[in-house]
Amino acid sequence: MAMIIDVLSWTCLLAGGFLGVSGGIGILRFPDFFTRLHAAGVTDTLCAALILVGLMMQAGLGLVMVKLVFIFLFLSLTSPTATHALARAALRGGLRPLFHREEDDPSKA
Repeated sequence: MAMIIDVLSWTCLLAGGFLGVSGGIGILRFPDFFTRLHAAGVTDTLCAALILVGLMMQAGLGLVMVKLVFIFLFLSLTSPTATHALARAALRGGLRPLFHREEDDPSKA
């Protein structure tokens, strides 16, 4: 049973690490603020969740797991809220998404 938990734990940790690296590359490579914000938001939420779940499996039942659960709940509530607030502030500030095709631009409709 311990071997199964270790394998699942390391799978979550490695997947979270991979998402963190790929999200960082996305932040650097995407063309505008909104696509970069999407990469940051998904990375922040999913990467942190996978890493915390992997750490929870490694910690076992106890005070450390309770603390990790509280961190998980806090991040699950605050990360999407912060991403939404940033996007909304950018839209209100006059920043518009970058459109590559003429037919995708809603202002031309």
